Amino acid sequence: MDTESTHSGYSYHSSRSGRSNRHGDRSRERHKASSKDSVRSERSVVINPPDTPSQESPVTNGEPLPGEPTPAEDQGDDAQDDNWGETTTAVTGTSELSISQEEVVGLGKGLHDRTEDLRRYLPLAVGSLVGLLVLATPLAFLLLPVFMWPDRLQACGTACEGLFLSLAFKLLILLMAMWALFLKPGRASLPRVCVYRAFLTTLTLLLTMSYWLFFGVRILEAQDEDYHGIVQFAVSLVDSQLFVHYLAVVLLELRHLQPCYSVCVIRSTDGETRHYNIGQLSVQKAALTILEYYYRDFPLHNPALLSASKHRAAKHLAGLKVYNVDAPGNTAGAQPGNGNQSRAMVTAAAKRKDSAHNELYYEEADYERRVRKRRARLVVAVEEAFTHIRRMKKEDEQATPSDIMDVREAALAIFPSMARALQKYLRTTRRQHCHSMESIQKHLAFCLVNNMSPKAFLEGYLAPGPTLQYGPERWMADQWTLVSEASVTSGLKEGSDFLLRCLDFNLAVTVKGIPYIRLTEEFIDPKSHKFILLLQSETSV
Repeated sequence: MDTESTHSGYSYHSSRSGRSNRHGDRSRERHKASSKDSVRSERSVVINPPDTPSQESPVTNGEPLPGEPTPAEDQGDDAQDDNWGETTTAVTGTSELSISQEEVVGLGKGLHDRTEDLRRYLPLAVGSLVGLLVLATPLAFLLLPVFMWPDRLQACGTACEGLFLSLAFKLLILLMAMWALFLKPGRASLPRVCVYRAFLTTLTLLLTMSYWLFFGVRILEAQDEDYHGIVQFAVSLVDSQLFVHYLAVVLLELRHLQPCYSVCVIRSTDGETRHYNIGQLSVQKAALTILEYYYRDFPLHNPALLSASKHRAAKHLAGLKVYNVDAPGNTAGAQPGNGNQSRAMVTAAAKRKDSAHNELYYEEADYERRVRKRRARLVVAVEEAFTHIRRMKKEDEQATPSDIMDVREAALAIFPSMARALQKYLRTTRRQHCHSMESIQKHLAFCLVNNMSPKAFLEGYLAPGPTLQYGPERWMADQWTLVSEASVTSGLKEGSDFLLRCLDFNLAVTVKGIPYIRLTEEFIDPKSHKFILLLQSETSV
């Protein structure tokens, strides 16, 4: 007889319910003890790679994610390992029905890419079609009469042939002008259509359709025999298109050159501020201009410096204890000692709060001392390495060609002598995520090829550079969101403000108008500067 047995659904569930009732009290206590851990394990967290940390690192139940500095790292460099470019792995508990974050992101990635490509190349495609229509219309005006009624056309004289030459050069100039102004890759994807571009496109289409309507009614239907007049009609169309292009240059390129507004750009996380003067622009075009200035002028956003202040604030709040003196059951008559002790603890916490500025002062002083020490060690190590390179270069001049090292090998040879000092300095200044070992070696080889000094090599590491000098994987700000109460196609006004939001931080922009300056002239008579000095013999000089 087989040992297998069958059971109905009712008996199976009833047996499970009986076992659950027998172990209910025991599991209830166990569930209360592990409720926090179970909630924590079921939550999904966002893990940022070590090379591209975000500014506002997500926190799950008060625990920092991988890549965010911990309080142990802020105490000194001894708690950190000496491995360059370390990696961190986080393990979270998920259920069987859950999917990873990569799968969630990948669901709509293909559709988003197709939509992004369509929005990027659609204006270029529309501009190309309009340009082809503009260039092909004058040629069609000249060729259609020749093919449709060639026997009835009058002979083209010398003046008509001169118009052919003028038309050819005007079309060539118009083609080059359109290529320079319109047929160029877009710098960004704006949320709305540019009003001036839409106006110019509509005007060009109306002009072309009007000429086509006149040509169809007065020339095609009547089969006009004056070919000289037809050529003049085509030349007038090209002249009109050249004037439209001149209008496009004025509206798109020249109108905003004169400064009219002063904008203040503030980064929301560290308060970095810059001021710029811009002209008459729409809100979305002003946002695009400000972002171009941001990548050029603002230093790289460093979230590690912000986490240090967060840890300091958390450490300060952890030392404060608050007691409810007036809680029920803590009467003055029943427990007089507890009330006095609670008041004493509150007073001690208040005194500690008053001395917080002293802790901040000594902490910053100690940080500056460690930075100066690390910098001095780094400078000495780099100077010794470059001195060794110069000595090797002189030796290579006397060596055989087979023994000479190339620049890449020389950079790899001297890099270990300065790697530890450079790594400790970058960790102390919390900029280790901005530079990888490969980028440092490449920069070192570039300095050796161009015979640069040690100071030129260190300049990129001693101070944070502008955002554009780093790779896109470092600043993670290719997607921006414009938040504005006014319409993004409307022009800037006095006192208007808007917000540029990205993944890590926000840029708050306020607009102020440049005041009208009244300059007057005051004439000074040259004779008013003359004076007479009378000297007497008794006067001592």
